[in-house]
Parts: sequence; C-alpha cells; structure tokens
Amino acid sequence: MSTNVLILCTHNSARSVLSEGMLNHLAQQYGKNIKAFSAGSAPSGRVNPYALQALANVGIDTSQYTSKSWDVFTEPGAPKIDIVITVCDSAASEQCPYWPGSPVKTHWGYPDPSNELEENKPRAFELTRQAIAFKMMQLIHLPLGSMNAAELNAALAAIARS
Repeated sequence: MSTNVLILCTHNSARSVLSEGMLNHLAQQYGKNIKAFSAGSAPSGRVNPYALQALANVGIDTSQYTSKSWDVFTEPGAPKIDIVITVCDSAASEQCPYWPGSPVKTHWGYPDPSNELEENKPRAFELTRQAIAFKMMQLIHLPLGSMNAAELNAALAAIARS
C-alpha cells in the first residue's frame, strides 16, 4: 500500500511544488512506496519557473506540474491522504478542509525564495530545494507501514526540528 503525502503552500507555486518533486524523486530512487502531491488554498495558477528549474537541474521531469487547489483532494475519487505537510507559515495558519482518512499533519516551514532579489532567485530556489530534500530524505526512511498515528506524528515533529 502506498503512503500518500499532500504538501500544502498557499499559492502552490514554489515550496510545495519543490517538495512534491523532491519527495517523489527520492521515493523512486530508494524504491519507497510513497506518492507526493501538492496543492494550495489560493493557487496562483502557475508554477514558479525558478522552482521548475531547480527540480530540472537534478533530473526531475517537471512537465506535469501545475498549480492546483487543495479542494481537488477533498473530491470523490481523490487519493486517500496519509500525511499533510504545510511548507509555508500562511498555509499552516489556515483552516484546512476535511481530508478523508484523517491524515497526520505537520508543519515544515521554509522561507519563500520568491521574495529574493531577481538576481538571487536561482540560488535561493536551489538552497530551498536542498533544505526540502534533507527533510524528505528523512521521511522516506521512516518505517511508515508499521507506524501508528502517534508514532508518525512524533517522527514528523522530530524531522521538523532537524
């Protein structure tokens, strides 16, 4: 059985997309049955080109990435979500919809690389991608199939502090 992870950021254009890309990439590399999705409460309608470039630079195909609403994951037929991770402070403070399956929720905040000066954005996005990859690597090495909700919540909180 696959573990489905929904990663949320308000606009679903940068940090959540970087997280989705890195988690899926690492899970595939390590043969883990984990599937990441990303969404936002107020999607911008486009994925930040610097986020796409940072993912492409490490060999990730970004052709299917879109900015989408988290409402997509509350509709009939949506995948059952096991873990919800917010990656921006504004999304963490919002009231999330009901997610079928009562997923474990955590917050792993990252500064918004979009706020950097134009000439600094490529580096800012790359550094954010690396920081996200560090936490996602820890996530994929958890024994997800044998953890109960309390154990998973504690492990995700420990990763948040790392």
